[in-house]
Amino acid sequence: MPTAVWTGTLSFGLVAVPVRLIPATDPKDVRFHLYDRAGRRVRSERVVEAADEPAVPEEPLQAGSEPERPAGETSAPESEPIPWETVMRGRENELGEVVMLSREEIEQVRPQRSRSIDIEDFVDLADIDPVSFEKTYYAVPRSIDAAKPYVLLHRAMREAGRVGIGRFVLRTKPHLVAVRPMQDVLAVETLFFGDEVRDSTALVPGLAATEVDERKLELAIRLIETLKTEWDPAAYADTYREELLRILSEKSPTAVAAEPERERPGGGEPSAVEQLMAVLRQSVEAAERKQKKRTRSKQAG
Repeated sequence: MPTAVWTGTLSFGLVAVPVRLIPATDPKDVRFHLYDRAGRRVRSERVVEAADEPAVPEEPLQAGSEPERPAGETSAPESEPIPWETVMRGRENELGEVVMLSREEIEQVRPQRSRSIDIEDFVDLADIDPVSFEKTYYAVPRSIDAAKPYVLLHRAMREAGRVGIGRFVLRTKPHLVAVRPMQDVLAVETLFFGDEVRDSTALVPGLAATEVDERKLELAIRLIETLKTEWDPAAYADTYREELLRILSEKSPTAVAAEPERERPGGGEPSAVEQLMAVLRQSVEAAERKQKKRTRSKQAG
């Protein structure tokens, strides 16, 4: 079983259910280390940047990304490594002044680890826009003795059609969470706080007042209805990751034989269509043909 990231109780009213939080997702991103051309590992080092060197925030290197280097620079400037115990946290204020905090000052305001997730309110899940969801965890009972209150809460929330809103501290970060019933377990969704979600209406002022042609709208709705299907996450693969893994497998010194390359879907250039009506009609016709072919295939099977 995956390692739990938090253990505590899930509370609503006078009912307290001992639970463990387990990440609901397992990202499969291909991550690389850095090496020189001789195959020697390249590691990061804490140094004081030069006075005329712009500050660049450090980010983990993802597949397909390269470390940035100023134009014309061929090697790192000579700098003295800084011991970790002397490093302080700091950020610039509105005037461009750097304000620094010591580790002790940060520890004084850091929240203590929560022992429980207290459900404060129950709301309709449809009222929470998906943009607010950050990460999903499964809350599972810690023992067989916790099964009855756990199932009680799960069934009550499912029949009421509501999700619980609460707060807790995971590691050192406070979180707002939505507790919702899934098929067999309760999911705990960490949420972005209200001021962390950008106001989309301010991005393109007047967009909601834009009028559309009713015939185009009908065709667009017809296209959507034609492409409607049941959600199957297994039907959507990360082809970029698969291709990276294939290349790594082929270049591996212990590789015996490479798998035959898969035939890539698609290939042709999209036709240049000027009128939106024509594009929608072609899309609807193609979608209907695809739907008929899928229906015949199911009947034949």
